[in-house]
This record gives sequence, C-alpha cells and structure tokens, in this order.
Amino acid sequence: MSEPLRVWVSRPTFDDVIARLWPHFEVLAEPEERKFSPAELAARLAACDAAIVGMKERVDAAAVANAKRLRIVANLSVGYDNLDVGALGAAGIAASNTAGVLDESVADYAWALMLAAARGVGAAERWIRAGQWHSIEFKSWLGLDVHGRTLGILGMGRIGRAIAHRAAGFAMPVIYHNRSRLSETTERECNARYVDKATLLREADVLVLVVPLTAQTRHAIGAAELAQMKPTAVLVNVARGGVVDDAALFAALRNGQLAAAGLDVFEGEPRLHPALLELDNVVLSPHIASATVDTRRAMTAVAVDNVLACFGFGAHAGRPPNLVNSTALAAAGVSFPPHQEITR
Repeated sequence: MSEPLRVWVSRPTFDDVIARLWPHFEVLAEPEERKFSPAELAARLAACDAAIVGMKERVDAAAVANAKRLRIVANLSVGYDNLDVGALGAAGIAASNTAGVLDESVADYAWALMLAAARGVGAAERWIRAGQWHSIEFKSWLGLDVHGRTLGILGMGRIGRAIAHRAAGFAMPVIYHNRSRLSETTERECNARYVDKATLLREADVLVLVVPLTAQTRHAIGAAELAQMKPTAVLVNVARGGVVDDAALFAALRNGQLAAAGLDVFEGEPRLHPALLELDNVVLSPHIASATVDTRRAMTAVAVDNVLACFGFGAHAGRPPNLVNSTALAAAGVSFPPHQEITR
C-alpha cells in the first residue's frame, strides 16, 4: 500500500478549515507557534507532499534540497518574500499566496494607522493610562487633520485601490505612483491621479506604502525620499518592513522632518529599530493588518484550496488559483492532475 499524501501546517490555524484536507491527506499541524531552525524546517519539508507555512518560515533552496516529494508550499500571506520563488520553481515545487481575500481588512487597518498617527492616539492613550489626565491645556495634543488633505499611495494593486476608495469619505484627493499606470477606467473608479514618484513624495499629506518587498523596492523610502516629503506629512507602512529604511525614518521623525508615522511592519521582524520606541509621533503594531477572524479564516481557506488543487481535489482541481511561480512551473513541464476521487 502506498504511503498517504502528507501536508505539514507550520502554525495553528482554524481546525474546521484545515479539516477539508483530511479526506485526502495525513495532516501534520503544529500545535503552537514557534520558530523552526533551518534543519528542523528542512526535515519537515522533506517528510511531506505539501506545506502550508507562515512568514516566519524562510523556504529557500537549502530548505527544499531534500524535499523530493514536496509539490507545493502554500504561504499564509499575500506577500511571499519569505519564499525563494526561483529555487522552488527550479525544483518543480509550486508556490502560492493568499492574494484577494485580505484587501479590505488591510485597507481598513491602513486607515486606522493613518488616523491614529495623525491625531497622536497612541501617545494620548499611553498618557491617560499613566494617570496624567489631571487637566489639559487648550493647545496641547494638537494633531493633524486628515480630511481634505492629499492622500498619496505608493503601490496601486488591490489593497492600494481599496485604500483609495475609502478616501472619498474624507474628501481627500488621491495621487498614486505604481510600476505601471492604471487604466483610465480604474483611475476614475478610485478617483486617483497618476504622478511620478518625486511628485508623490512632494505633494502627499499622507503617504501609504503598499508595495511588495523586492530588490527594487527595498529602502524605496530612505533618507533622500523622506527629505522630499512635507514636514507635516504622515507616513503609513502596511507593506513590508524593508521598503522603509527604519533608521532614516527614526531620524526624520525625531528631527521634525516628518510629522508622524504609523507602522505595521519593520525591518528584521520581529526585531525593530529600538529607537522607534522612544518616539511619541509613531504608532507601532506587530504586523496585524490582516488580523480579523473572517480574513484569517479566508486566508487559511485559500491555502487549503491551493494544496487541494495541486493534487486534483476540490473545486479548483488541477488549477491552483494563487500560484506565484506558474511560469517557471510551466517551463519545467510541471502540471497538476485534474479532478481525482477521494482516495482515503
């Protein structure tokens, strides 16, 4: 009797969603959050046919060198900078993400950070918890208005467009810069105007970053870019930490070169630049922009869909819906079986 197909799930998710794998696979789900050493990660990947992983798992060529039965690594994130997509493609291993199900939740959170940073909500909350509210001066705690100001968006994918749609309620004109310009129809729907990057930096009162982390976008916002922004501007990062030079951002916030920032992501997570903790004009959160019950359940479901489809099961059998290396797989002659009957 052949060995059953096996799926490794690297972190606790939602048991009822993962249960969709049970008729087809032996499921090995980690019972608690933890960080795996490179050797531990490689051993787990070598023992399975599919893996559902989080951003903490760095899956590179070394990690899959002995993973001869591994067919797919399904990332529980829309970003996939933790996956060496080239190495996976070369090994004939599919890579997938969870694009499309977290756009609205991340857009909501970007606005939460924007408003909290502009109005100093974090510092005010810490102040009142410390028992400091004995009296308050008329000119203390003066924040920045957001309504009517110019919203700038760097990266106009699905999340960027969802952020832009919300600007109408705040009467904010929207400008954006993107690798490629949107169609005129989409620009009208978003009420957004395309500008070059220099104009975006110069004119934005609030700048939201929503670009993936690549070699081209690493430190896309550094000392030179921050120097071009208004001293009254607010920077919001819900993209990836490496998109911003955190040391340069700290200097800009400390020196009054930038008014405030709201950050959900940091270089070197879970570590962050310790000097940021000294500032009252920055709101910090631990990479939770997609952290709602509905969205995290949906992300898990998409990862499950991708795994099932790679082995010919489920509604997407033979057509994994969220592959990020489909071109490389096609070039390597990798295909997926059509619908299969339940085998277990």
